[in-house]
Amino acid sequence: MKVTIRYFASMREAMGTSSEVLETQALTLGALRSELLARGGAGAEALDTNRSVRMALNQVMSGPDAALTEGCEVAFFPPVTGG
Repeated sequence: MKVTIRYFASMREAMGTSSEVLETQALTLGALRSELLARGGAGAEALDTNRSVRMALNQVMSGPDAALTEGCEVAFFPPVTGG
């Protein structure tokens, strides 16, 4: 299935792009993250499962078990702190 992936803040810098359309076999957000990790490179370090990464599916904060659907939008971003 095709999904649109958006990267924000330091994730965008690490991935070298703000978005991409990806053909994936992943069925969940967690599986998609693992698929992206398998590509290696600086982006893999940013998405490492030992790092705190927030995920959203169709603009709703979601966990790794959230099911992907054809044409969905996924967003990855680092935790945000404020002051």
